[in-house]
Amino acid sequence: MKKHLLKMMDLSCEEIIEIINLADQLKYELINGIPHPILLGKSLGMIFQKASTRTRVSFEVGMHQLGGAALFLNSHDLQIGRGEPVEDTARVLSRYLDGIMIRTFAQSEVEAFAEHGSIPIINGLTDFAHPCQVLADLMTVREYKGDFDGLKMCFIGDGNNMMNSFIVGGLKVGMQISVACPEGYDPDAGVLEFARNHGNFELFRDPKEAAKNCDVVFTDVWASMGQEGEAELRRKAFKGYCVDEELMKVACDDAMVQHCLPAHRGEEISAEVFEAHANEIFDEAENRLHAQKAVMAILMGEGQF
Repeated sequence: MKKHLLKMMDLSCEEIIEIINLADQLKYELINGIPHPILLGKSLGMIFQKASTRTRVSFEVGMHQLGGAALFLNSHDLQIGRGEPVEDTARVLSRYLDGIMIRTFAQSEVEAFAEHGSIPIINGLTDFAHPCQVLADLMTVREYKGDFDGLKMCFIGDGNNMMNSFIVGGLKVGMQISVACPEGYDPDAGVLEFARNHGNFELFRDPKEAAKNCDVVFTDVWASMGQEGEAELRRKAFKGYCVDEELMKVACDDAMVQHCLPAHRGEEISAEVFEAHANEIFDEAENRLHAQKAVMAILMGEGQF
């Protein structure tokens, strides 16, 4: 059995549903003032090599609500930033902590921590994957739509870490998935191979084709963290890929919109569509807290999915 959360590809449908079910329960308990100190006395190390708002706050608050403590570590705090091998850092921190969350660039770094450490490792974001966000997204979709059966979801924009995780997570829970991105900005080749072998998946160059009859429309920034130097080039490449009122006309009348934030109004999403769906988007942001608490409770409380 697995004791880490590294990427959506590692999870089965049953494990995804288990996480979402527990997240729903923890959210209910928090709203109703029911304490759940599942991780009393335990400590989470949070390694940040990429800046964050939602990830840091949601993990730190989540550990507090679960009865544990969270320790913030950035590259300036760690010898890993001055050349200590990842495998040594992983083994040292495993002697002090009960779990590690890492937000970094290379997926290989997260995988190395899992290989060499002896405690649960949670991927808080890499250039390849963002599993915590997609678990929160799926939780939000089920809150609004009641079930995954028969739903069609689309992702309009860059084939980035979010699209990679979105495709895998959506297909694993049984939804029909379509994506639209310009030539040269496709998702990871391994993800595309998984999706095409799985079925219920289409990739389009025309955003309106991808959004046709969709129940859920996702988007994300065109230039991810670390790609700021490509911002102008990407604005040109992604012209026509804005989730705006025209695009929403081809989706289902009751379609919901999701954005993992921060949002650039007027680029990947229009201000009008963002505000019309703000409740859904900020419920999605809140659900990062609950989904991550479920992941920590399962991994650090029981040690496995």
